[in-house]
Amino acid sequence: MKGAGPMTTYFAFAGAWQARSAELRKDSAALGALLARSDTLILPIWRGKPQFAISDAHACLGWVDASAPCLQDAPRPILYLGKHDGRAIFAADISGWEPDALDRAAMAMFNDTTTQHYPGAQPGHVFADLRQHMTGLNTTEAALAATARAIFNWHHRHGFCAACGQASNIAAAGWERQCPGCGAHHFPRTDPVVIMLVQYRNRVLLGRSPNWPKGMYSALAGFVEPGETIEAAVAREVAEETGVTLRDIRYVASQPWPFPSSLMLGCIAKARDTRITLDAELEDAGWFTREQILQGWSGQNPALTPARKGSIAHHLIGGWLAGKL
Repeated sequence: MKGAGPMTTYFAFAGAWQARSAELRKDSAALGALLARSDTLILPIWRGKPQFAISDAHACLGWVDASAPCLQDAPRPILYLGKHDGRAIFAADISGWEPDALDRAAMAMFNDTTTQHYPGAQPGHVFADLRQHMTGLNTTEAALAATARAIFNWHHRHGFCAACGQASNIAAAGWERQCPGCGAHHFPRTDPVVIMLVQYRNRVLLGRSPNWPKGMYSALAGFVEPGETIEAAVAREVAEETGVTLRDIRYVASQPWPFPSSLMLGCIAKARDTRITLDAELEDAGWFTREQILQGWSGQNPALTPARKGSIAHHLIGGWLAGKL
C-alpha cells in the first residue's frame, strides 16, 4: 500500500487515506460487491492487535482478501474503512479466536512483545501490539490500523444500549450500533486528552506513572472534563498532579491514540512556580534540564528514558530540545 515512508519525527496515527467513503456505509449491496473484488484489502485484528507481515525485522500490515481463513471468526458486518489507491479497505475483528498457550501475563505488560499466528495464515503473518511497530509503518497504514483498533475497542465496550440497556447491533459497516428495543442509534466516541509540556527557563516538568518501565518520564496528561476548554484542562491537570500553576498555555498539535480511544491534544505552557506537590496518580515528577534529557535519550542515563517514539509526548519534548517550541 502506498503512503508516506517511515519517518522519525511524525506523529504515529496522524496520517490519512484517500477517502473514508461514508456514503457507502449503509449500502450493503455496494459493500458486498467491494468485498468480492480480488484487489480489496482486509486487515484482521485480534484483541486490539493488527496482523503484521514481519520479515527481517521489518513490519508492514498483514492484509488479506475475503478468502482468508481467519475471517471465519469475524462477525458481520465487518468494518469498512473506505478507499485508498483505488482499492476498498476493510478491517475484521477476529477476537473470538482463542490461540493455544496464551501468555496472558506477558500480554498485560506495558511492552507486549508477544505475537500470535492464526492457523493457515501466511508465514510471517502474526498479530502484534501496534505500539511495537507504529514508527515503522507508513503514515497511511498507521492511520488505518489505529482507526480500526479504536472502532473495535468501542464495539467491545459498548455492546448495550445506553438508553434502555438492551443488547445493540452493529450497523453502518461498523460505524454505528443500533438498539432493536428502543431504536436508539449509538456512534463511536473519542475521548479528548490534553498532554502538555510545561517549561520553566531551561527545564521542563515530566512525570511518571507507577506502571511504566523503570526510568521512563513523559509529559503530563489527563482527560478533558465536560464544560472545559483545552486550556482549562491543561491548567487543572497540572495543578492537580503537581501543584504547579501555569501561564501562556498554547495548543500545538493533536494525535489519535487508540489505546483505547483517545485524541491527544498536545500543548505547551510556562510555569509560574516550580514547587511540586505530588498527587497520588503519579509515582514521581520533576524538573529536567536539556542536558539531563539529552543524556537520557542518548542512553547515557538509564534513570531517565524517553517517551515512546512516535508519540506526541516524544515530539513535544524533542521539539523543545531542538529549540522549536
